[in-house]
Amino acid sequence: MATVNSALAGMLDRPGRGTDDSGDGPLIEALLDGGVFVPVDATHSVVFVEGDDGPALPGYVSEECLAEDLPDAAGAVHCDAMRLHDILRRTKAGSMIVSSRAGWARIPSDMLLDALRRGGTRLREERSVVLGPSARPLARSLRDALRARLPDFPGVETVWIADAFWEHSGVEQLLVHLAVRADAAPGSAERLMEAVMSEDVAPGDGDPAVASIVLDPAAQADQVRHLETLGLDTLRADHAADHARRRWWRRRSP
Repeated sequence: MATVNSALAGMLDRPGRGTDDSGDGPLIEALLDGGVFVPVDATHSVVFVEGDDGPALPGYVSEECLAEDLPDAAGAVHCDAMRLHDILRRTKAGSMIVSSRAGWARIPSDMLLDALRRGGTRLREERSVVLGPSARPLARSLRDALRARLPDFPGVETVWIADAFWEHSGVEQLLVHLAVRADAAPGSAERLMEAVMSEDVAPGDGDPAVASIVLDPAAQADQVRHLETLGLDTLRADHAADHARRRWWRRRSP
C-alpha cells in the first residue's frame, strides 16, 4: 500500500492554490487514483469533522499528515475510490476535506460521487483489482434479494456479484456490478442497492463492505464482456416476461 499520495500532495501544496478548488478535475482524479488516509476512532469507525455544510469526511495524503493534524485519532485507514464511494454513500456526509501539510481542499460529496459514478469506480483500475466468484453467505443473500427486487427496477438488465481484492490497498469487498440501460429512470441502480442493503441484507461483523458499480452496457461494452468471462454469480432480468405475468395476474384478480 502506498504511504503517501504524492500526486495529490503536490497539487494541494502548490503555491498560490486556493483552498476551495472543489471543481479541480485533476485534483479529484489524483484523489481517486491514489486514495487518502481517513481517521478512525478506537472502535475503527470513521471520524468526521464539522464542515460548512454539516459533517465532512476528512482525508489526508499520508498517515503522518493525519497524525499531525488529528493527534487524538486512534488510527488511520487507507481508502481507495471504492471505499470512499461506500463511505460517502452510506454516511451522507456533505463534503470531503482533503489535506496535505501545506494545503487543503473541500470537495462536495455530490461532485465526488458523480466523479466516482462516471469514472472513478469504473474498471479502469482492473490492473489492480482481482474479481472472482464469491462463496460467502452474504453473497448468496445479496443474490436472493436482488433477484426478488429486479422486476421492480426495469432499467437494470444484468447484475454480477463478485469477491473483489484491491491489490494496491489490500481491501477486500463484495462488489456488485449493475448494467443499466441509458433510458432507465435516473438512480435506478442506486435505489435498488439502497433497498436491498437497508431492508433485505444485514452484513455481519465479519463480512466485507458491499460496494456497487453502475455500468452502461452500450458505452461500456468492453467491461461487460470482461465480467462475462469471470464466471461470476450473474442475474439477468426478463422484464418483458415480468410485465406479462403482472398483466395476467391483474386480469385474473377479482
